[in-house]
Amino acid sequence: MLDRLLDLIGDQYVLAIGGAVIGILFGAFSQYSRFCLRSATLEVAHRRVGEKMAVWLFAFSTALIATQGLILLGDFNTGAVRQLNNAGSLSGAIIGGLMFGCGMTLTRACASRMLVLSATGNLRALLSGLVFAVMAQVARDGALSPLREKINGWWTIDGSARDLLAIFHLGNSGGLVFGLLWLAAGVVIAVKVGVKLRYWFAAAGVGLMVAVAWWFNFYMASTSFEMVPVHALSFTSPSADMLMFVVSRPGAALTFDLGLIPGVVVGAFMSGALGGDLKLEGFEGGASMRRYILGGCLMGFGGVLAGGCAVGAGVSGASVFAMTSWIVLWSMWVGGVLTDRLVDQPKEKQGYALA
Repeated sequence: MLDRLLDLIGDQYVLAIGGAVIGILFGAFSQYSRFCLRSATLEVAHRRVGEKMAVWLFAFSTALIATQGLILLGDFNTGAVRQLNNAGSLSGAIIGGLMFGCGMTLTRACASRMLVLSATGNLRALLSGLVFAVMAQVARDGALSPLREKINGWWTIDGSARDLLAIFHLGNSGGLVFGLLWLAAGVVIAVKVGVKLRYWFAAAGVGLMVAVAWWFNFYMASTSFEMVPVHALSFTSPSADMLMFVVSRPGAALTFDLGLIPGVVVGAFMSGALGGDLKLEGFEGGASMRRYILGGCLMGFGGVLAGGCAVGAGVSGASVFAMTSWIVLWSMWVGGVLTDRLVDQPKEKQGYALA
């Protein structure tokens, strides 16, 4: 079917349509399950592991299981995956991950969650998301790119040293088992706190879209005459690309990522409308706005420095067991937990309302 569609409308349109379809499903599943790394880290910061952690574990483990399963079935291989074949930056992973974790706590949402909330009427998330996209572009190709490149160059490793499954001699079967262990942890938590079964499946759908994106882009790269990067879902560079696509002259080539971003918005809006979750929400004061702007800046620069956001590095990169992605993920957890304990918890103890 994809071959026929490629012949009919061409590579770039199929890529964009594929990105839009996957984005719609990801947005709908994310909105319904309330999937967000920041929410999970907040539970850890408050020493109460509950529904948000269970949802995140279902999404994370499903991405690992489905991706490793595709590899074992021969439907996907990592030979052209950037995270496992190019040099990586450990300094960027650590510092960028910490910055992103701090930023997502200040904005009260990770990058994908900001997009989902924007679609359902949250103006705080919309502003943070715009700042995030602008800062990502500035860090990637603009005035701050020299600083970002300098930090990335402090501590680097070769691509051959980034494959954790090869380093620990686990193979893809070991990766599959590892994902099943995380899934079991999610089931235990979900049963303990009484998470409804429909949220299990919605969260698993989020992770499944990561694996589907790997497969789709791998297929397109294998059949297309054009250069198609093999990647899954991410929201840092795609947000910057979407911003430049909108503000630049018409005529730019369509890509998977340019279909993904509006697809997520449509999917989240549809899910929110069906569930009665559409609601305009704004800021309560200038101090709150400054907080969200600062958080968006930290996330934008940190995400580019780290090579991805909470989904791009934290789930997509981790699903192929790229060492730097796992370091980014843990750094985001640390940054998020520390920021909550140092910034938000003292205010809560003093009785401040956090908007």
